[in-house]
Amino acid sequence: MKSHWKTAAVLCALLTVPVAAAPAGYHVVTSITLGGDGGWDYINRDPDSGNLFITRGSHVMVVDPASGKLLGDVPNLMGIHGTAFANGNAYVSEGGANRIAIINPKSITKTGEIAVGGRPDSIIYDPFSKRLFTFNSTSKDATAADPVTAKAVGTVPLGGKPEAAVSDEAGTIYVNIEDTSELVAFDARTLAVKKRYPLAPCQEPSGIAADLRHGRVFSGCDNKMIAVTDMKTGKLVARIPIGEGVDANRFDPATGLVFSSNGESGTMTVAHEDGPDKFTILQNLPTAEGARTMELDPTSHRLFTVTAQRKPGTPTADRPNPRPVPVPGTFRLIVLDR
Repeated sequence: MKSHWKTAAVLCALLTVPVAAAPAGYHVVTSITLGGDGGWDYINRDPDSGNLFITRGSHVMVVDPASGKLLGDVPNLMGIHGTAFANGNAYVSEGGANRIAIINPKSITKTGEIAVGGRPDSIIYDPFSKRLFTFNSTSKDATAADPVTAKAVGTVPLGGKPEAAVSDEAGTIYVNIEDTSELVAFDARTLAVKKRYPLAPCQEPSGIAADLRHGRVFSGCDNKMIAVTDMKTGKLVARIPIGEGVDANRFDPATGLVFSSNGESGTMTVAHEDGPDKFTILQNLPTAEGARTMELDPTSHRLFTVTAQRKPGTPTADRPNPRPVPVPGTFRLIVLDR
């Protein structure tokens, strides 16, 4: 996911979504210190156990969200980003090694690996094609892999740097392209690109979610908005104003709520889907600075985000304005509920 922190101008005059203030009732119920060193990226929930897989660069932490207990920690990984789940396994994208690490979620150990494209970032499992897909930032493509044979089966050229992706569970994958500000749709079986949808005025889309019932894709944009796209037509049907520094989005079909975790503003935006093309802001809930990724439990409707205390990074010739550095031992899980 996105690793930079910057301020982008918000296009207030173009935001046509109503901003009523009826609260959704979400609030922070607990904050659990997990500790450990390193940064973090995706939080992904294992649908079988309900446990959270939290990627930390060189290791993945597995946490029981009910107790806050650290169940295990898989070490010796390289530049990891996201986790997908299929066939009783967890699959973690290893961006620093151009591969997927296969994790046994019961023993919490690495059991294998699959070679993929250059610097895989996000990863999803598509139940329609029964394939894993990694979205590779340096090779600017997606790799399709068979979780049964643990082998790559094809590549999708994407024409730009991919970020998060979502399946419509009917044969099409949608992925945000950060550097071209597009949404690309491709066939999950043939791997042919179907359409390229411009997301303007959205800039640098990263987080993604979808309302499959109404055929809507939610793309979290660097310029403080969610772009809502019609899956069939590619038309931008709404824009939802959010906080700064989004890196994850979720949609809860049971409640009709859209969520955006905004790391730089330290907020969680909660919007209600009044209709497929109409959204009302309910909350801009304070979370914590740096809490830019999140996960939703669709059963309990709880939200999870993570952050740590941060200190200024050390400038170098290559990085004169480095991003903040996490303070060791301060990493924590934040739980939100209604």
